[in-house]
Amino acid sequence: MQNNSLSHNVIISDTSCLIALSNIDQLELLKKLFGHVTITPEVFEEFTKKYKENIPEWIDVREAKNRKKVIELNTKLGLGESSSIVLATETPSALVIIDEKKAREYALNIGLNVIGTVGIIRKATDINIIGAYQIFCVNGKISLERNPFFSELNGELV
Repeated sequence: MQNNSLSHNVIISDTSCLIALSNIDQLELLKKLFGHVTITPEVFEEFTKKYKENIPEWIDVREAKNRKKVIELNTKLGLGESSSIVLATETPSALVIIDEKKAREYALNIGLNVIGTVGIIRKATDINIIGAYQIFCVNGKISLERNPFFSELNGELV
């Protein structure tokens, strides 16, 4: 069952969310929504390889204990997704952020709480962390465009 409320103890992110939010200069949404986010060393490597910079201090790195399961799952899914899913299975009340369809389906099928990057942006909009945006996903890339029909003065559609 998908339960992506903001009341989870540990938020675990796969690489795709970090990259997508970084690409639109919105990585801080994760901090504003959750305070702290946890990633695996595999996600850390994937992210820092692409961005060649350190991760923010509010992102913690924690390794999944069941390395055998990570390797087994990696035969079906990417390494970052595999390690994130295994860490989430080891972490009570975790919410895992995954965008890739096959990985999301797997995580949901084993009972994990799952949300994607678009869901993060929607939640941030719903609780007024960011203004109203139209969310576009073209060829796997997310972009935001301010919704011209949203009045920031009263928070309603005009």
